[in-house]
Amino acid sequence: MDSRTSCDAEGITAEGKSDNQSTVKGIGSVSSKDMIFRADKVDLKSLDVQLEKHLSRVWSRNIENQRPKEVWEIDLSKLDIRHVIAHGTYGTVYRGIYDNQDVAVKLLDWGEDGIATTAETTALRSSFRQEVAVWHKLDHPNVTKFVGASMGTSNLKIPAKDMSDGQSSLPSRACCVVVEYLPGGTLKQHLIRNRRKKLPYKIVIQLALDLSRGLSYLHSKKIVHRDVKTENMLLDAHRTLKIADFGVARVEAQNPRDMTGETGTLGYMAPEVLDGKPYNRSCDVYSFGICLWEIYCCDMPYPDLSFADVSSAVVRQNLRPEIPRCCPNSLATVMRKCWDANAEKRPEMAEVVRMLEAIDTSKGGGMIPEDQAPPACFCFAPARGP
Repeated sequence: MDSRTSCDAEGITAEGKSDNQSTVKGIGSVSSKDMIFRADKVDLKSLDVQLEKHLSRVWSRNIENQRPKEVWEIDLSKLDIRHVIAHGTYGTVYRGIYDNQDVAVKLLDWGEDGIATTAETTALRSSFRQEVAVWHKLDHPNVTKFVGASMGTSNLKIPAKDMSDGQSSLPSRACCVVVEYLPGGTLKQHLIRNRRKKLPYKIVIQLALDLSRGLSYLHSKKIVHRDVKTENMLLDAHRTLKIADFGVARVEAQNPRDMTGETGTLGYMAPEVLDGKPYNRSCDVYSFGICLWEIYCCDMPYPDLSFADVSSAVVRQNLRPEIPRCCPNSLATVMRKCWDANAEKRPEMAEVVRMLEAIDTSKGGGMIPEDQAPPACFCFAPARGP
């Protein structure tokens, strides 16, 4: 019998035995090097797709293994992920432990989703690397502490119950960011809890100062947050506010025309951002003004308007939240200056800090709850709240 055996894929199947041998029905044990398959029975298109995926994974893995480690890269084997705490536009946030420290882990799942091309994924990862290189250097009491990041997930372990659709492993191109965990939740949640009784004036100014100092620090580092809102501010166990969620933050461009597009959250976005015009860090100042109103009122801006109505009215009719009559003039002045329609007239965040520091909190009692408001509004009511 000829040692070279032709195998018809329709009539003969091979059963894996070892790396070098297969058992072919009707023939027996045959070495793989002696087998000849009919070319017309091979699905070349499928092989090409599989080969491209395999080479892409190998190439990505080799590139990561060959490059030197960055100073901000962490050892994922030391990271213990506990459970999901939030789902967002840019990824999923987990609670975990890293080197005996409570941390929040944000997993950014890029690529290998059948949508993003290799070029797009590479661009995203490059941008991520540049931003992380900036964030790991930041150190301020009102900015969430950056612990580290990883450009891969090969050693990342996530509890099975938190993996969607029965997924047992993560794409090799996913990235993760690890930051300190803050137990006080978001500023938005804190304001909602105090919606009826409102906050004492001293607490209003304390939270406003925390936020303004954090933003002033970022701006001093040429960083524009671009999504300043109460949902993106976290509180620690002592109610200290810290700026978080840098998903859309970026280093400020030298030319404002390089920063365009509707980035942020409707209701907080400056008119120039909503209108698609060039903008700079003053867009954060505008958003701060809206947050300041929200902190004082413990309420939502524009509750009865749709997003489309808000967007149009802010740009064309100079719509802003209505400042209550009980609001001290010194605080109302800060709000109006920050949300001025003319970006050039808005103060720098460092100036906002000085204005807030100059406010006398010994007289203010905070906003009067609607269900307790007397016929005539008193700006300085007795102190209330925790």
